[in-house]
Amino acid sequence: MKKIKLDIVGLSYSQTQSGAYALVLGEVNGRRRLPIIIGSFEAQAIAIEIEKMTPSRPLTHDLFKSFALAYHINIQEIIIYNLVDGIFYSKLICSDGKKVIEIDARTSDAIAMAVRFECPIHTYEFILSTAGIVIEGNDFVYLENINDPKEDNQVTTAGGGFTSLSTDELKTKLQEALSDEAYEKAAKIRDELNKRKAS
Repeated sequence: MKKIKLDIVGLSYSQTQSGAYALVLGEVNGRRRLPIIIGSFEAQAIAIEIEKMTPSRPLTHDLFKSFALAYHINIQEIIIYNLVDGIFYSKLICSDGKKVIEIDARTSDAIAMAVRFECPIHTYEFILSTAGIVIEGNDFVYLENINDPKEDNQVTTAGGGFTSLSTDELKTKLQEALSDEAYEKAAKIRDELNKRKAS
């Protein structure tokens, strides 16, 4: 079967499932999108690597990468190879330079490893035609902060949140959040800093 290459085009809080996130993969040179619901831990693992944030201690996916590289194993590609009852099935295509091994993985974990190994993500036509959606008009690219809306409300009502802090204070808070492994808070601070750079 012919493989179709995908890129990550979006990650946002799921409006349909509490505590979950929507990861949106996009067909390269195409208009179809593949939305996948993933857990908060995996969403954080993906967002942290995409944003090149450095946690104070290695996350599980970072540990797996270090372990693999220590034994000269590289992930060559990720394939989302099946869809059964709304569940996506994926595998890591790994190589030590001599032999290639396929390892079954949850799709969210596979994507978290793909961003760490900078390897391509592929799927098959029958999956895109079954679960994909077609984007009309202008394309979109977004990576929203991965915060629980309840937390956002608490921050907002507690005196303006991060908008009232100076840029230097925000940078200090960002480092503190990373040291405390409070990645959701770090993502929110990072977004505020990015807004200020853009304005």
